[in-house]
Amino acid sequence: MKDSWETVSSEPHFANAHLQVVTDHVRTPSCSLPRTWTIVHRKAAVIIAPVMRDGRIVLIRQERIPIRAAIWEMPSGQIDGPVHETAEQVALRELREEAGYELAKDGQLIALGHYFTSPGFTDERGHFFLARPVEPCSNYVRDESESILDCRAFTVNDIRRMIAENEICDANTLSLWARLSARDLLPVDER
Repeated sequence: MKDSWETVSSEPHFANAHLQVVTDHVRTPSCSLPRTWTIVHRKAAVIIAPVMRDGRIVLIRQERIPIRAAIWEMPSGQIDGPVHETAEQVALRELREEAGYELAKDGQLIALGHYFTSPGFTDERGHFFLARPVEPCSNYVRDESESILDCRAFTVNDIRRMIAENEICDANTLSLWARLSARDLLPVDER
């Protein structure tokens, strides 16, 4: 029924390289009268769960200006359209750039579907990936523009505790953790 959604008009308010804010007047499948909604259009993103050979999961601690805090999260990044990279290529690039890790020679990058970050106001879609096993890049130099303060590997039990204690609180990491758990893809923590 997606075809029965009709954009009657769209009024742009703001745009830059990362987002566009518009007010759309949309006829939905359940309502013939147009509804008005302000929407933030964002590029799609990738979120990667990097798992080491020993089952630990690599997280980065990154400063996030909108919330005025540094938080632990899984590596992620936007898919830039003009470069024509696939989501898989972006996931591998972000893994290298943000965490300083890459797939081992026998590693796999497994696509785990997508989710919508906050569908009440944005159309941003996050594509989930599991990268396993990963290993540190031999010639990694942290990009200072990324605002990444730390990168560490944690056990599954460590991450469970961090989630329970609200130490991990970003939607990308929590959503990918839920997908990994639902698909029974979390490593067995033997510690």
